[in-house]
Amino acid sequence: MLPQPADFQEASQWFRRIAGDFRVTAVGCVLLFFLAVTCVVALSGKAMAATDAPGNAEIAREMMVVSGNPLASEVGLAVLRRGGNAVDAAVAVQMMMSFVAGPSTGIGGGGFMVYRNGSTGEIDVYDGREMAPSGMSPYQLMAFRGVPGLEGAMPLWFAVISGHGIGVPGTVAMLHLAHQDHGTLPWKDLLQPAIDAAQDGVPIPERLSEQVDFDPSLALFHALDHAFVEPASAGDHPRLQNPELARTLERVADEGLEAFYQGEIPRDFVRTARDDTILGSPISIEDFAHYRAIKREPICGNYREWTVCGPPPPDGGGLGVLQILGILEHYDMSAMAPKSVEAIHLFSEASRLALADVHYYVGDPDFVDIPLASLLDKDYLAQRADLIEPQNALADVKPGMPPTAAINDVAGPLEYKEEHGTSHFSIVDADGGVVSMTNSNAAPFGSRVMTHGFVINSQLTDFDFVPYENGKLKANAPEPHKRPRSSMSPIIVLDPEGQVRLVMGSRGGGRIIDYVAKVVVGVLDWDLSVQDAIELPNIVNQGEILEIEEGTVPEAIIDRLEAMGHDVDVDGLMSGLHGIERHADGWRGGTDPRVDGAIAGQ
Repeated sequence: MLPQPADFQEASQWFRRIAGDFRVTAVGCVLLFFLAVTCVVALSGKAMAATDAPGNAEIAREMMVVSGNPLASEVGLAVLRRGGNAVDAAVAVQMMMSFVAGPSTGIGGGGFMVYRNGSTGEIDVYDGREMAPSGMSPYQLMAFRGVPGLEGAMPLWFAVISGHGIGVPGTVAMLHLAHQDHGTLPWKDLLQPAIDAAQDGVPIPERLSEQVDFDPSLALFHALDHAFVEPASAGDHPRLQNPELARTLERVADEGLEAFYQGEIPRDFVRTARDDTILGSPISIEDFAHYRAIKREPICGNYREWTVCGPPPPDGGGLGVLQILGILEHYDMSAMAPKSVEAIHLFSEASRLALADVHYYVGDPDFVDIPLASLLDKDYLAQRADLIEPQNALADVKPGMPPTAAINDVAGPLEYKEEHGTSHFSIVDADGGVVSMTNSNAAPFGSRVMTHGFVINSQLTDFDFVPYENGKLKANAPEPHKRPRSSMSPIIVLDPEGQVRLVMGSRGGGRIIDYVAKVVVGVLDWDLSVQDAIELPNIVNQGEILEIEEGTVPEAIIDRLEAMGHDVDVDGLMSGLHGIERHADGWRGGTDPRVDGAIAGQ
């Protein structure tokens, strides 16, 4: 019989005591993981609750860094003060985040960076999305294939720890490429603060402590237990140290890209992915040698008089945000109260329509043709907006059929995947250069295995688990060397004169698109500060369920939305929005009160 721990910390300690020799067997690990998940659900009743701590708001005249950790923000500001630009600061911030927020983000994962050059105004996107190994099968995320009555998609929790979700990480390659193109300070110097912090240790970050207390199953995974659980449980003043990560970063600082993608690190990564996961991974050393970060053109669109730019496919976040805004542009959002039935209904329906297109069309552009221009065409978005009924939720939402696309069958909504393993930061340098960057390990603690001091990602779980629909391979089906679709939405908003108006992004899995679009509407339509826009209720609809952040919208409003046909779920929607906006006195930052956040500027 399972005990009934009083809180998550007690549960975590209990699982550590009973784990014992189960760690050495895959079956034992699966069974104990299942028990752990069951216990977490029983104890919590819902996802980890959002904090009630107030957000931050700060004004700076020259430069600013906003991230999910005070050390990371201060390190970034120190780089800017030394004359570095936004890309230099991004390297330092991300490397520090790889230490202080290692479960969520790091060099074992990947992401997207949007950079605007302060001198030229040019915008570049750096794609550091993880890549599937050469041995990836379209059926990699299916269970019991060929067994009648049992065949189907793996449960997400199992796919995360199976090993089949592990991709070749892209963070180091992306940062290195961006630094080669735009960096001004020495690469090695930018990694040194993270090296020193990992070697010397820092007080346990509050967010990490909460993650450890929340998830007792961490005790079943030896590397995670040693790296995160034991330090968080060590006395009244626990400290986080990671000398193994410090040594890894020292090698990357000294040897550059080759240190991470050749030799010992990929060899041990491959061995860990193969031997320490439930099913093993087909990833190989050759897959590391094959990986390249990619410099891409941004995807941009107009929203009223502003221009919004974000990452293109394989990211779906840029398109998703632009389509939501392009649909809402046909309505006078400024005349509606933010928490009104009308505003929530329109936002929800716009999200459903946009994400149906993202889900159907977006995949790795090296593998699928994506009609981006048609999906962002003003007439097409006007047709999508016309589908919205003022008083009723649409019973069925289908992907659209823009002129250059083939006629499509019905596509389902985005596959709902609970995921909080992501970080975002925004940077503005003294010359007006800007970075908006989102990075992730996918699930918290990635695939639940580590090597060389960093968490190994589970990002291939962003592929569609069931690869075929009506006999046709889906755009986001798993394939060798393919990059899975992402919902990361790092954006930059420009005013009519081409000056930066807003820099924004978030954590939060598939919900990121709605989180970011909400802030854009709040700042541009409702004339709110970036902080007040971040604190607006989170409203999410990925296709079927209208999620509303708990405690933020009156019951009478929810009742009216349900009467319109919305299937409403009230829950703790834990975004992690961190942004910067242009202000009369320079720059004004905002952080999400639902998670840790820190602003550093001058």
